[in-house]
Amino acid sequence: MEKNAEKSTSEAANPQSSVTTEVKAHVETNFDATLSTLEGLVSIPSVAWESHDLSRVRESAERVAELARNGGFDDVEILTAPKPEGGEGMPAVVARKHPKPGYPTVLLYAHHDVQPVGDGADWNTDPWVATRQGDRLFGRGAADDKAGLMTHLASVQAVDDVLGDDLGIGITLFIEGEEEAGSPSFVNFLEMYRDKLQADVIVVADSSNWRAGVPALTTSLRGVISGTITVRTLDHALHSGMFGGPLVDANTAMVRLLASLHDDDGAVAIEGLVRGQEPDLDYAEKDFREDAGALENFRLTGRGSISSRLWNQPALSVIGIDITSVDQSSNTMAASTRARVSLRLAPGQDPHEAHRLLEKHLSEHAPWGSTVEYDGGEAGQPFESDVTSEPARAVLDSMRDAWGTDAALMGMGGSIPFVASLTRTFPDAAILITGIEDPDTRAHSANESLYIPDFQRAIESEALFLSRMNAKL
Repeated sequence: MEKNAEKSTSEAANPQSSVTTEVKAHVETNFDATLSTLEGLVSIPSVAWESHDLSRVRESAERVAELARNGGFDDVEILTAPKPEGGEGMPAVVARKHPKPGYPTVLLYAHHDVQPVGDGADWNTDPWVATRQGDRLFGRGAADDKAGLMTHLASVQAVDDVLGDDLGIGITLFIEGEEEAGSPSFVNFLEMYRDKLQADVIVVADSSNWRAGVPALTTSLRGVISGTITVRTLDHALHSGMFGGPLVDANTAMVRLLASLHDDDGAVAIEGLVRGQEPDLDYAEKDFREDAGALENFRLTGRGSISSRLWNQPALSVIGIDITSVDQSSNTMAASTRARVSLRLAPGQDPHEAHRLLEKHLSEHAPWGSTVEYDGGEAGQPFESDVTSEPARAVLDSMRDAWGTDAALMGMGGSIPFVASLTRTFPDAAILITGIEDPDTRAHSANESLYIPDFQRAIESEALFLSRMNAKL
């Protein structure tokens, strides 16, 4: 009797402790059902690419909308917006719980579309059948990002059931349907439905944890640009034996030009690009090599710490070349060729300036006076968050309560261009980037998987975060 009295006194002094206990119990009780729902979502091949059956994306949106209605959201809509080049974008789900007077609104973002599976022979299991093996759930979208949207739905259900009438914050669910296809209608969507999406805090559940069992808040994202390079050396193709020597083919010139984009250490050699400071968080080379699958004798490229090279320095990849295949090759000197490059940008780098610097480099390094043209494509802004804000502190406290360890503050080498769109549209909102992936997830590749224990902790953490935001009145 005395112990119970002491417990009641303690919980009265620290109401968050009581909420934490109740939230964890709720998530634990309902977790099997949550996991089963996720498995059902994985079975829907919601690939938002024109070469796939787009009716399955609509099916996926309808299923998410049904889950939101069953979760007690006040307004649930399936919405689209036009793409800039014409046509309609893929369906997104927007659902809302309206705030009580004086309470803030939290927007929870994820996406229900997924990457194509690629070559099915590379998969160890059926990519459209969620398959549990040990502590991991395999399947396309099991992690990226159907686990993200289920984290939102399950956490809202938990905080709603635990707080009941004491829940005053507004909660908006925004589940996009074309993120893996580049979010072509995203900017128009934000403009059309700005009032429905207005929020004080935005949680983007589409990133990664530091390790399985170690949570992370993503504090920075690299930006990205891409462009097509065309090299011309001749006005028509030639016989390589009759003309080779005084002339080189366009493919050879292209190889020389592309090689100029990195120095001897493998660091990007484009002058003027931003390079950030060394991060506090260290990424051990041994761990990185294992996570990346680097070949044993391959020397890592660039300079500085691994985490600096991943998060705070530019990185350039050649992602496509128009060239005759080996099987179809002949003794012919190509007159022209094209290559496509993708350049990741450090936080603080303006992408339009990066386009200019890349074009300048290409012009100055044109091999043997060849004609070089650059056609710039996408221009995604980098992102940096304020980790001292009240919402950031609340999410870090909630991660610690759920995982039992402090969260890592990590950058992300990849880019999420729509985050810049959110920042422009809602400049006063605090944007928090979380996720349920880990280095073993293999998002976008064969054998994508979700680490199930972290899925449960992510739900607990987000529900605790919502409860903390509810108490910030």
